[in-house]
Amino acid sequence: MSALPARHAGACLRRCLNSSRLLTPSNSRHTYATTTSTVRTAPKRVVRTASTTTTAARSNTAPTTAARRTTPSTSNAAPAATEPPPTTVRNAAAAPTATTASSSNGASAAPVRDLEEGLQDNPLELDPEENSRDWSRSFHGLSSERFSDAAAAALLEPIAADDIEIKPDGIIYLPEIKYRRILNRAFGPGGWGLAPRGETIVTGKTVTREYGLVAGGRLVSVARGEQQYFDPEGIPTATEGCKSNALMRCCKDLGVASELWDPRFIRKFMKDYGKKVWVEHVATKKRKQIYIRKDDEIPYPWKESKFGA
Repeated sequence: MSALPARHAGACLRRCLNSSRLLTPSNSRHTYATTTSTVRTAPKRVVRTASTTTTAARSNTAPTTAARRTTPSTSNAAPAATEPPPTTVRNAAAAPTATTASSSNGASAAPVRDLEEGLQDNPLELDPEENSRDWSRSFHGLSSERFSDAAAAALLEPIAADDIEIKPDGIIYLPEIKYRRILNRAFGPGGWGLAPRGETIVTGKTVTREYGLVAGGRLVSVARGEQQYFDPEGIPTATEGCKSNALMRCCKDLGVASELWDPRFIRKFMKDYGKKVWVEHVATKKRKQIYIRKDDEIPYPWKESKFGA
């Protein structure tokens, strides 16, 4: 190959290369920077617009989505509350338990009855066809015959001075257990009893009820017992005190400890066995006079005071 054609080929190649450069304009540094910044900034604006639009779309669709989620749950909960699920082998054993729990919850929700409104303890209504006697109405055997000599002697036996107690206000009394011992000596254990003859009446400060003393299968005395209370929680205890008070009054009709109501016996007993002393309350330091037996010590919370000495 000669040198001339090679030169022509090189010249043609240069022309081709120069022609491609002339068709594509050269970019300056300013133009390149402007173009680059424009290209970079434009997508940012588009992205911001798109993000704002997306956020607004999300905020607009959120209530709709929440509503869609809430609506099915509400519609599904209503049948569950009204219609019980079908009984199967698995839930058959749990069904009685659920019923018991609901019944116990209903029972616990019932209001508590106030004892101050009464105990609602009327005597039971007995069947007339049965041969049992209704002592809440019957006066069977009252004064039909006298007691035996042994029973009368036990009832009218004088009270020992050691059995008599003195209250701080100066009233003498026989403890309730002593009345029961006298009745046991007269009629024997199980030969007597107290039968209620009405409902327990509860007032603002007092509990009262009528009882009948039955001995040897006949009514021998009727009396109404009473007892004070200071708090509604003490009403049950007051009912027992009311029963003991009725027993004491019934025994008075039979001559038991009748000397405790004799004014002369009371004055003589207080002179021989009682004394009045000045005492001081341990906590409040309050002074007052109380009665005690000569052979007894001053009870707590009182202590002897030299105030009246």
